[in-house]
Amino acid sequence: MIGIQDQPDREAARRAIREAIVAELAALGGLAPHRIALHTPEGQLPYALLDTPLGQRRAWIAISHDGALSLAAISLQGPVGIDVTLVMDISDWAPVARDYLGPEVAAALAALPAAGRAEAFARAWSEREARLKYLGRELIEWSAEGDAGLAGCRCLPLALPEGYAGVLALPPDAA
Repeated sequence: MIGIQDQPDREAARRAIREAIVAELAALGGLAPHRIALHTPEGQLPYALLDTPLGQRRAWIAISHDGALSLAAISLQGPVGIDVTLVMDISDWAPVARDYLGPEVAAALAALPAAGRAEAFARAWSEREARLKYLGRELIEWSAEGDAGLAGCRCLPLALPEGYAGVLALPPDAA
């Protein structure tokens, strides 16, 4: 996982996280940075192609930005998902939770004391986004049919600066 903090604007954050991804892949692969090409096609999983002495090798990438924090996850084994969310009170959290997180999560959030709800909502939102990114899907409203495949990955909470929640989604058998 790679993190970039305190970028002045979203475009600067995008550039900085992409530069950090290339630097990390170069270090991992023992390659010059110019031998790594990032691809972020709209509506598809981002990836990198590493031009190695044995031919091209693919690396799967997931990127997330919120507030002043940008995160990226890299996998040489297969898809990966990551998401970061600012923890904040949202006045309309209940309908948003019901529409996007589903009835079970919405009910669990409603049962929490108000003081802990913002952090729990951010964690649940990050988990949903990380799972969707892992599967290469865009954010959609919750439905039993549409969410059936979301359990097909393992989610790990991230240790992030105070005020942020984040989740990493990996294959079910990944450590």
